[in-house]
Amino acid sequence: MAHGNTFRASHRLWSACAAAGALWVCSVGLSRAESAAAPAPDQTVSSDSCGIVTTERVVAVGDVHGAFDRFVAILREAKLIDSRRRWIGGRAVFVQTGDILDRGPDSRKVLDLLMKLTGEAGKAGGQVHALLGNHEAMRLFGVLRDAGPGEYAAFRSPDSERLRQRYFDLLLEDNVTRANDAGTEFDERAFAARFFETTPLGALEMQLAFGPKADYGRWLRERDAMVKINGVVFMHGGASVSTASIGCADVNVRVRSELGTVTAADPELEHSLIMGSDGPLWYRGLVDGTPGVGEAEVQRILAALGARAIVVGHTVPDRFRIRASYGGRVVQIDTGMLDGEFYPGGVPSALEIHGDVWTAIYEGRREVLQPSVTRMVPKPQGGPSKASGRPAARVAPARAGKSP
Repeated sequence: MAHGNTFRASHRLWSACAAAGALWVCSVGLSRAESAAAPAPDQTVSSDSCGIVTTERVVAVGDVHGAFDRFVAILREAKLIDSRRRWIGGRAVFVQTGDILDRGPDSRKVLDLLMKLTGEAGKAGGQVHALLGNHEAMRLFGVLRDAGPGEYAAFRSPDSERLRQRYFDLLLEDNVTRANDAGTEFDERAFAARFFETTPLGALEMQLAFGPKADYGRWLRERDAMVKINGVVFMHGGASVSTASIGCADVNVRVRSELGTVTAADPELEHSLIMGSDGPLWYRGLVDGTPGVGEAEVQRILAALGARAIVVGHTVPDRFRIRASYGGRVVQIDTGMLDGEFYPGGVPSALEIHGDVWTAIYEGRREVLQPSVTRMVPKPQGGPSKASGRPAARVAPARAGKSP
């Protein structure tokens, strides 16, 4: 898998960064760099998140990627929050299918809002399920290749320059010592230039803020990879046949375990659920026209999960519209909310499910999805259809070289 080597290379840089930053924090007692002033989490993940049954409406939003204003706009359009960003959804169930981080400038604000709404919804009898996406996993592994300037800036503090200089001094001393011990030359000027080019102010604080004991890092590590509500599974990437065979609850247990045990240098990284290409955070086979994935495979996946439909983000459909395929059994809800250079023409959207009515919500309008989407679809009789349910392989591309 191509991204495995990148994860390991990035981990070598940023694990050293986190270690040196932690040494500096300990030496001066600057605990606020680790806590990053995140809101205290009010509510942990429900143990029965794979068996939720409700008569209330269910609202799902796909990838946000730091597009805070657009995220707020669609939550207001869906009548989940008011003009002061307070929960007004009552007993509604809100699912965000991951990828709130990277690319856009305001991912920290999105995190803060989701953490706040989780507590507010719980007090009102509602629920918020913020699921893990591949970009959350990347952040927790210290892979920052898609982090944007605005994300670093959000973690800058009056101590940022001093923290960065202290880290640089520690790293420089270590590299000089290693070069001397090995009898090799070391170009301090080139090293310094490279360091300050790749370590913007706020970078160390951001890395520490997603550590296992910091508020953001701890909260994300408590999230699920999938949730099942009224027989509909929500997840970020999708379920392959092998992932579905594990079952919803056990996938969540294994993902949470891997976040505490697997490292970016682990030789088994590419086969893990959290970073594997056919794992629940990365898999695209249900929506990208992958050969060998058709009606029969979709039915096997649904049966293994005990589900009637799957709702996914991660892969942006053509025309940036919520899209159903396989007779409504697979629904894509990532409509490129960030817009701009990554998803030009992308729009914020939400999927609302209330009873048998499935509605796509956009700013200023609602579109009821076709009847085939709104009802439980019976198992097909006879052999599998060859292509009738498969989605066309038309996906709005992300920026070249990036990981959607």
